[in-house]
Amino acid sequence: MSRFQGRVAIVTGAASGIGKEIALRFAAEGGIPVIADLNLDAADKTAAEIKALGTSKGGSGDAFAVAMNVVDEAQVEKGVADTMAKYGRIDVLVSNAGIQIVKPLVDFPFADWKKLLAIHLDGAFLTTKACLKHMYKAKYGRVIYMGSVHSKEASKLKAPYVTAKHGLIGLSKVLAKEGAEYNVSSNVVCPGFVRTPLVDKQIPEQAKELGISEADVIKNVMLKDTIDGQFTATDEVADAVLFYAAARTTVHSGQSAVVSHGWFMQ
Repeated sequence: MSRFQGRVAIVTGAASGIGKEIALRFAAEGGIPVIADLNLDAADKTAAEIKALGTSKGGSGDAFAVAMNVVDEAQVEKGVADTMAKYGRIDVLVSNAGIQIVKPLVDFPFADWKKLLAIHLDGAFLTTKACLKHMYKAKYGRVIYMGSVHSKEASKLKAPYVTAKHGLIGLSKVLAKEGAEYNVSSNVVCPGFVRTPLVDKQIPEQAKELGISEADVIKNVMLKDTIDGQFTATDEVADAVLFYAAARTTVHSGQSAVVSHGWFMQ
């Protein structure tokens, strides 16, 4: 039997990038991903792609798209309620939705600071809170937050992002302690730079702010501390997420995994 047979996972920001890779991999191993995304059209396309893969290779052949702005409590609650109405369970939450804004701290607009923290931290809180009531009742849940090397480390130009990603570590540790009696675990996966649209957007922005070429941003900023000069791949991040999602017990709860080609070692 596939390790996620019959399991249902809500994955936020799953219409593209890392979230989509996680959803595809979860479905390939028998699980049913709920594609929760701000862009419902894109979420529908990802769900259709998963359904088109069918069940011939052990996949679930099933997925469900919901519109979800993770900072809108009513929309989060509706997405969770619609999932429960359709499947009657939520086994896994992957809180992955995020954005990036790069500026020097001295120039950072307060509105942008609040926007970024809201998506990363408020979104993680709201989706967790909405799912927990169902996980606690079922005495089972696996919650994985998408952190970053910036949950452990800092870089210039990313004050709110680094602050938010550090905050996810704290949230995860609290949930690990509160959720243990309900067999709910909590973990953070911390990737290095992954070549997604989110990272591609940063390259020219950082080049402009730092006064260097885009090639130098990649080589001397993003990848300079890796052991092999490689970006982290989406499937490498998914490996870590699915490891925690498949955990048989809470033995790893409260921990974080860095997936960065050696950029940060702990």
